[in-house]
Amino acid sequence: MEDINNTVVTDFILLAFEDFLQFQILLFVACLFIYITCIIGNLIIFLLILVDVSLHSPMYYFISRFSILEIFFVSIIVPKLLDILIAGRNRIGFVTCFFQLYCADTTGIAECYLLTVMVFDRHFAITNPLQYLIIMSHCSTRLAVFPWIVGLVVALIPTIITASLKFCGPNIIDHFFCDLAPLQNLACSDPFVSNLVTSIAAIIVVLLPFILIIGFYTHIIIMILKIKSVEGKRKAFSTCSSHLIVSSLFFCTGITVYVKPNDSQHDKFLAFVYTIVVPLLNPFIYTFRNRDVKNVFFKLLTNFKLIGKK
Repeated sequence: MEDINNTVVTDFILLAFEDFLQFQILLFVACLFIYITCIIGNLIIFLLILVDVSLHSPMYYFISRFSILEIFFVSIIVPKLLDILIAGRNRIGFVTCFFQLYCADTTGIAECYLLTVMVFDRHFAITNPLQYLIIMSHCSTRLAVFPWIVGLVVALIPTIITASLKFCGPNIIDHFFCDLAPLQNLACSDPFVSNLVTSIAAIIVVLLPFILIIGFYTHIIIMILKIKSVEGKRKAFSTCSSHLIVSSLFFCTGITVYVKPNDSQHDKFLAFVYTIVVPLLNPFIYTFRNRDVKNVFFKLLTNFKLIGKK
């Protein structure tokens, strides 16, 4: 009896999108295209901000760090999904699975808090424009590191508690990456504490940042409405619109999946949205909705064309 209760599972099987076997190749091509586009798009944003002096401001500094974070986030999840879709290698080792879980949770939490830092930056710029550059220039690095610290620390707790559960079979995960709820549902021991810790952590790292973002934006809108000039209002709104769209997409799906995890079939598709689709959209949102980034991009593109003609 004691042997049954001990963990005997050495690996897990990720079903991914096995229900759509006839579309595996199509899904592979789509995911590969999304992954490459996401990497290139976020890398371009990072390099544009890095090389052009006009974009060396706290706001664009945070955007560049968010782009790098997105690259890490998708690179933790998508390569294994591609391997499953094209080669059918859907097994993942016990330790590797929990390592992927920890890395994905760390970067996901870091994104939540970096998005909060970014809206705080916009709030401070609008409410204290005279002190903004002086103060934020000294604090931007620390504010960019803070989300990583929160992610590394908070993600560790539910990961360790879930990994300490007993897994004696089955080992089939109906998901495309190792996530907390599917793993907890496979445990032979009582996952109550693990579920409780996961829900508390989700409130701290998803719901709390979301509430803070709503609070900041409420005050930002109130402050913008007090601006007398139409041009001033337009400029203030334009600096916030891209971030608002990204935050809405990310948090709406994240809250649905994690604040009350139930490992439903819908969670897998919602997870696909915020882990793969949203990171794809972010470079386009920040590029095509941001006049400064567009100007720098087309200026560099024109310079490359002129060099090519020579």
